[in-house]
Amino acid sequence: MPSGIRSSHILALAIIGGVAAWMYTGDVVIGGVSDSGVEATSPAERNAEAAEKPFRVGVTEITAADRRVTLEIRGRTRADLRVEVRAETAGQVEERPVTEGQRVAAGDVLCKLENGTREARLLQAEAQLAQAELSHTAADTLSQKGYSARTTLRAARAALDAARAAVAEAKLEIERTTIRAPIAGVIHEPYAEVGDMLAIGGTCATILDADPMLMTGQVSERDVGALKTGMTAKVSLVTGEEITGTIRYIAPAADEKTRTFRVDIEMANDDGALRDGVTALAEVQLEPTRAHLISPSILTLADDGTVGVRVIEDGNTVAFLPVRILGSGTEGVWVGGLPETVPVITVGQDYVRAGAKVEPVFETAEAK
Repeated sequence: MPSGIRSSHILALAIIGGVAAWMYTGDVVIGGVSDSGVEATSPAERNAEAAEKPFRVGVTEITAADRRVTLEIRGRTRADLRVEVRAETAGQVEERPVTEGQRVAAGDVLCKLENGTREARLLQAEAQLAQAELSHTAADTLSQKGYSARTTLRAARAALDAARAAVAEAKLEIERTTIRAPIAGVIHEPYAEVGDMLAIGGTCATILDADPMLMTGQVSERDVGALKTGMTAKVSLVTGEEITGTIRYIAPAADEKTRTFRVDIEMANDDGALRDGVTALAEVQLEPTRAHLISPSILTLADDGTVGVRVIEDGNTVAFLPVRILGSGTEGVWVGGLPETVPVITVGQDYVRAGAKVEPVFETAEAK
């Protein structure tokens, strides 16, 4: 390379040659008209043409499906009946023929109280009854012969009735010293020991009737409407047992503090294997409902904050449809309130408004 020519000179010559070639082959626009005679489009016109062209959005037709929901109820097991058998008379426990954990039948003796002076009171009442019977007989005889006033006979009859009532009360008082089981079940605490002094209303023994066993839980006010008595429930106990039960009771009123409703699930316990007070989880399969499974990304908000989706109506017009969020899972969000089949905007929904004209591009894949 000659010393007088530098690399910068060569680069300048190359640029000049390129510009000359472009000017020779291209159109030169002067006053909006190219040298080939074609009128050029101005930037304002190009923007106007773009504004008149409908906005392209991705659309997918989604169809409702059966949504099957399992409602979980947490709670504890409890015996169907828990009866504290109480004394109807006061006295000291003389015998207690049953022990804790023993199974008893209705009518079995649980406690025997000492009789004390009850036998003597019965003998006294029976003697007074005999005297009243004699007085009534004599008054009746004299009244029939006209030797006694009728009021005397009535007084004797009243005394006789009172004596008979006293005997019956004395016998009942003695019967009350023997306390019997009103139901069949298993003896549970609290219970009285031999030698304990029981007042009226004191507990002799507690009986648990655990067949059937109940599982009691609480259900929110949002879910209670989906439950009905007679529905089947799968109950899992923390001890490992799994039992099939039936909903027996749904509370008609909510708890004032928790605003939840009590639900009782009945389970067979013929062998007595289920225990009272065990933590349990019940699963109830609810009736299937029609709903749409969508991706949460296509949900949008209306100006008033309503949650919904944007859809395509006749004439490629955008419309906003509100939805109810029913639940969520790993595959998406379940929503209600939409038609059976509906074209939903899945791409570009945040860039269009209700009433706008759009160019829908239907997707073949189902919205996720």
